[in-house]
This record gives sequence, C-alpha cells and structure tokens, in this order.
Amino acid sequence: MEQSFAKRPVHMGQNIQKFRLIREKSQGDVAAELEVKRGKAVSQQFVSDLENKETIEDDELLRQIAEILRVDPEVIKSMDWNAAINIISCTFKDNSNAAHTVNQTIYPLDKLLEFFEKEKKEWKSETEALKAELAKLRGEMK
Repeated sequence: MEQSFAKRPVHMGQNIQKFRLIREKSQGDVAAELEVKRGKAVSQQFVSDLENKETIEDDELLRQIAEILRVDPEVIKSMDWNAAINIISCTFKDNSNAAHTVNQTIYPLDKLLEFFEKEKKEWKSETEALKAELAKLRGEMK
C-alpha cells in the first residue's frame, strides 16, 4: 500500500522570523537595515507584517532581507522547519538500524549547528569591534 502525504506550503514569513531570532535581531533592527538597503522608510510594523505572510512575491525585497539575515533567499523560500524537526523526531524513535539512520540525520544537523555557532561568533566579534570604534569616536568628541 502506497502512502501519500500532502506537502504543506512553506511559510516564508515564519522562516524570516526564525532566522531573525537566530541572528538575535529585533524587527526594528531588520527594519533599520532594510531602510538603508531600500533607501526609503521601513517600519517595524512592515517587518511584522512580512513575518505574517505565507509567501513574499517581491524577489528583490526577499533578497534584501536574506542579505540582512545572512541566509540564501532560497532557504527562506523552501526551509520547512516542521519537516526537519519531524525527521529528527522520527529518527530517534526508530531504533532499528539506528547507527545508519542517526548518522544520516545528525551529520547535517551538526553542520547546521556549526554554521550557526560560527555566525554567532562572527556577529559578536563584529559587535565588539563596532562598540570599540564607537567608544573611540565618543572619546574624540569630548
């Protein structure tokens, strides 16, 4: 008997929100950076509205947001977090051939976690450098 599963549509707005939270950015932070990229006013509410949209048709806007979140636009378009979590969940419940299954599942997950940790370290380093530069500038202004 063949099973058929309906593929749920990817919610692009939720993907934006999840990557924003991973990057430890507020909606206001994203709005400010988007305002610079677009050259026109962007509000926090605009970002909130985007995060509630299932699809985002404006490819240029999506590219700019992806740039801010340092992720490929295709990931925002196609990342299905629920499916990924479900795969991991099912893998750990099924212990038959566990070594093979776990290795196939955890390796990509480990790589994803390594990526996020690396990005977090880079972000902290950039933040510290900017804080030092700001302190230096403030010292020169006094």
